[in-house]
Amino acid sequence: MSNPTQLRSLYRSFLRELPPRPISSSSPQGRSSLYQQLRQSFSAEAPQKHSIAQADQLLRYLRAQRQYATLLERYNPGMGMDEEERVRLSARRIGMNMPLEYQKDGETK
Repeated sequence: MSNPTQLRSLYRSFLRELPPRPISSSSPQGRSSLYQQLRQSFSAEAPQKHSIAQADQLLRYLRAQRQYATLLERYNPGMGMDEEERVRLSARRIGMNMPLEYQKDGETK
């Protein structure tokens, strides 16, 4: 089987990949169900080699997803912006300001 050190390392790696917990939830009751399920699955008496391999594969998937999200944010910085803000920033990038838009009643926006 696997040694406890390997299981502990795998468990800690999972905790690093999961989203951080809020600071106010330092008690066990405040933890999310995901953390509780993860702890229960690693506290089993003797995990099978097959389940450890699956856990390792899931951990690799979580790392790849985190890295993908990081790269997506880095190379597409305007992804979360609305269209108007993206156009305004694109114009500013080349040294232009967007013209003021007029509403139907003649007032500027």
